[in-house]
Amino acid sequence: MIARDENGGVGVRGGTWSRGFGCLIRRKQVDSVHINSHGVGSTIGAGVYILIGTVAREQAGPAIVISLLVAGIAAALSAFCYAELACRCPSAGSAYHYTYICIGEGVAWLVGWALILEYTIGGSAVARGITPNLDNLPSFLARHTLPGLGIVVDPCAAVLVLLVTILLCLGIKESSTAQFIVTTVNVCVMLFVIIVGGYQCFKSGWVGYELPSGYFPYGINGMFAGSAIVFFSYIGFDAVTSTAEEVKNPQRDLPLGISTALCICCVLYMFVSAVIVGLVPYYELNPDTPISSAFSSYGMDWAVYLITTGSVTALFSSLLGSILPQPRIFMAMARDGLLPSFFSDINRRTQVPLKSTIVTGVFAAVLAFFMDVSQLAGMVSVGTLLAFITVAISVLIIRYVPPDEVPIPSSLQASVDRLVRHSRGDIEEDEAISPVDPASYCENSHLHDKSEALLGHPLIIKEVTNDEKNEKNRRKLASWAIALLCVGILILAGAASVDRFPSILRFTLCGMGGILLLCSITVLACMKQDDTRHSFGHSGELEQVFNKFDVNGDGKISSSELGSIMGSLGQHLSEEELDK
Repeated sequence: MIARDENGGVGVRGGTWSRGFGCLIRRKQVDSVHINSHGVGSTIGAGVYILIGTVAREQAGPAIVISLLVAGIAAALSAFCYAELACRCPSAGSAYHYTYICIGEGVAWLVGWALILEYTIGGSAVARGITPNLDNLPSFLARHTLPGLGIVVDPCAAVLVLLVTILLCLGIKESSTAQFIVTTVNVCVMLFVIIVGGYQCFKSGWVGYELPSGYFPYGINGMFAGSAIVFFSYIGFDAVTSTAEEVKNPQRDLPLGISTALCICCVLYMFVSAVIVGLVPYYELNPDTPISSAFSSYGMDWAVYLITTGSVTALFSSLLGSILPQPRIFMAMARDGLLPSFFSDINRRTQVPLKSTIVTGVFAAVLAFFMDVSQLAGMVSVGTLLAFITVAISVLIIRYVPPDEVPIPSSLQASVDRLVRHSRGDIEEDEAISPVDPASYCENSHLHDKSEALLGHPLIIKEVTNDEKNEKNRRKLASWAIALLCVGILILAGAASVDRFPSILRFTLCGMGGILLLCSITVLACMKQDDTRHSFGHSGELEQVFNKFDVNGDGKISSSELGSIMGSLGQHLSEEELDK
């Protein structure tokens, strides 16, 4: 705790720095193991228990294994973008925070609400998907149809969302432990499917691959069409980056967690799909329960209970991964002044945004109770696509034209302004106490004349001006190249996807977009990147205030500087502000 002394200053109870600032800087409680469990749990949902049968039966056939590999490579490219930005900007907010720094406040506001929409609708849809897998529910938890309105309410889904919200309110460490347990059960079920199903495949001779149509019954186009569908099975790793401020070593743990989680999911997906398609020919798979029906065809009805358990745990871990990022995005937006400061309050004991967690959890529970959000599920992919696009653009911007400065959050601006005014007042008092002697100034006037002559030397001015001009030209050229790259991708994708245009117009637009894309990539590849080490992000509530007093710029504050910060806080902040 911070306490005032007899002279009105501020001291630290207990005599240690960590105790004094324990209520102001968030404690780091998440390590690499929790990051991996969050990434795997948020990514592996119940879709893998259903999509395998649908895609194999209607799109790819046995080539679904390659479809999953292609989709995993595409997801890895986005994961690399998130990993790089998580190192450079280790703050809560995920894609919103990266967009706010690199692109601007307007686009960041749009991305933030798109992410909130994605996580809210996704979490509500997952919660409503758990109820059909639970048998013999009490009557007050079972689904009912409201008479006269025709609305199907789901009390069980709302209760599950509220339980997850309470778990998140207890703290990030407690929720991470629960996520680790549920994810472990889910992974064990998938390993059971791989091991036992693979054993049955070797006994039966992999009958699912003995087909007259070959490995690609729908051709290469069907394989790529299947990869476009199963790509959404990899969505969820981006939720890990929202916990950046709670990770002990975000520069190391976040990239490792993102890449490790994606690799684990890709390997499990490919092995499960290879086993299921090997057990039963693809045209005989049940599109609703492919894994359970495949095991039942071999007389292993008891395995259905294990597979159902894995499906329920996958849904629960996906629900936890959907609700976890929402309050942290609200907190980041409130810090930047885009939402009321109510959402940025951190609970002193649990070190989580408690108010934001309660608000988002209650809203998701109401949505899961009253609405069938399956019709809005398509909007989830829109939010994900927008987030992936802005993150990829942010990587280019932060490599070639990083912002010169980042505005201080509005929650800290008032305190910083008061500290700056106080420091200026101290300087004016020192000048009043020790005025400059005119005689001594006249004696040293020749030194001032020499310095002015040196500054006015044409060679020095030319050298500095050329460096600044070259850097300015480089940034301008890089900005245009990035802008033309985005325009080229937009033209190419739009012309390739719109069928109503004539063929000549489509080919012309595709050619123009391709030329812009190749030229922009060539210019950026030949251009030197910005090699300056930037730090965009704050891991604690007062870190940016400390940076104002970091005179040496080495990231360290001496004991005397720390004392002046404490004294300034004691003289210019009220008791309530200090407690807060």
